[in-house]
Amino acid sequence: MIDLGIEKMMVIGAVALIVIGPEKLPRVARTVGALIGKAQRYVNDVKAEVNRSIELDELKKMKTEVESAARDVESSIHSGVRDIERELNDAAAVASGAPGSLSGPAPTSYPEYRLPKKKWRLKQGATPQWYKARNGIRTRALSGAARVARYRPQKFQ
Repeated sequence: MIDLGIEKMMVIGAVALIVIGPEKLPRVARTVGALIGKAQRYVNDVKAEVNRSIELDELKKMKTEVESAARDVESSIHSGVRDIERELNDAAAVASGAPGSLSGPAPTSYPEYRLPKKKWRLKQGATPQWYKARNGIRTRALSGAARVARYRPQKFQ
């Protein structure tokens, strides 16, 4: 890289002041600063893109490693299942007396499904019956005439 110290910067500024002139120097300095800023942003963008591509490669490598590990686990599980099935078949063959046959007891028959008997006209509440009985809460609906008869005041004797 170019080694620019304070002395060299002062020399460059003095030469620019003489060559460009004091009227145009601020505009030229702004233009140079903008170009340097654009160059720095471009360099930073390139660095970021390179870093992203490196990270993408690392992620692809990790993905292949995880996939291979998953395949290994899957194959070991399948082989374990096959071994257990083989042992169960052998045990069943020994129990039935015929080698290689899997004839066990007959499958059990289940009773036929029947719909539950629902009393759809009765509305079930969340409050239990014992609580209603203890606290005097009505459990049956009364007709209008029955309610009048029940709550009619008694005549004095």
